[in-house]
Amino acid sequence: MNNVPYFSVIIPLYNKEKDILNTLESLLQQSFSNFEVIIVNDGSTDNSVSVAKTIQDPRINIFLKENEGVAKTRNYAVTKANAEHIVFLDADDYWYPNHLENLHNLITHFPEHLWYATAYEKQHRDKFITPMQTPLLKEREPRFVSVENYFEYSCTDPLAWTSAVCFKKLFFEGLQGFDFTITMGAGEDTDLWLRAALEAPLAFSKEITARHKLDGSNRISNSNTLLRRFMDFDKYENITVFQPYLKHYLDINRFSLAIKYKMAGDSETAKKYQYKIASESLSLLQKMLLKLPSFLLKGSWRLKNILEKLSLRVSAFKY
Repeated sequence: MNNVPYFSVIIPLYNKEKDILNTLESLLQQSFSNFEVIIVNDGSTDNSVSVAKTIQDPRINIFLKENEGVAKTRNYAVTKANAEHIVFLDADDYWYPNHLENLHNLITHFPEHLWYATAYEKQHRDKFITPMQTPLLKEREPRFVSVENYFEYSCTDPLAWTSAVCFKKLFFEGLQGFDFTITMGAGEDTDLWLRAALEAPLAFSKEITARHKLDGSNRISNSNTLLRRFMDFDKYENITVFQPYLKHYLDINRFSLAIKYKMAGDSETAKKYQYKIASESLSLLQKMLLKLPSFLLKGSWRLKNILEKLSLRVSAFKY
């Protein structure tokens, strides 16, 4: 009898005692049940591990280590995985019951592909939920597609998002996993998707089966901008000659970081990012935002949060 799981589900755990139970419950309700769970506790200082241990299931394996950050934690977890297919689930996100079934069907449809992703939705706060934004979802058929140019379709919301992506383990290892020199959730996932997209097409399912909970507790993406080490976009700049949409993709990410640094009071670093952005990469709104003083940007951010409480999504990123 073959006891090798089809999927290894990777869950990095750090101070998520308020969220981990709901996340695990969504995992254990999957219609596709041939999987193992690799939970790696990254030196939590709360009761995350105790809460996780309340779930008794032989498929769940819990490993403990000192705090090293999410990138090293995910990479370590993959070394413990037994399946050919690696899927990631952050400890505060949510899967619909058919998420792994959706991925399994996608893999069956594109067996030779090396990485996969499903469409997802965003929970901004409370019960305000919106679908991801990408031109691919404008047409519902076909359900499964092979995306040759990842960057063309990822300039609003990226096609790949951590809790909705799947890698063949050998491909992930060949890419050397997440770059752990990028700290505190400052783009280690974006960097990996970029490297993967340069190597192989992405198999994508247009069915939404995962939810990105932006209102989860203790989110590292809310860390102080000035304390984080962001990914280096410049090392990919010379490839843009051969990848026409990559330049736009890099510049949109530079725009995002320029805004973050400006709001954090570091105008010099903001200018360094802004200087490398091609004018044609930005919309008129984005150009206007870059010209605003930091106090107006902060005011705009507060307005955005107020509108989200009213179930209105406002974004400077449009496709």
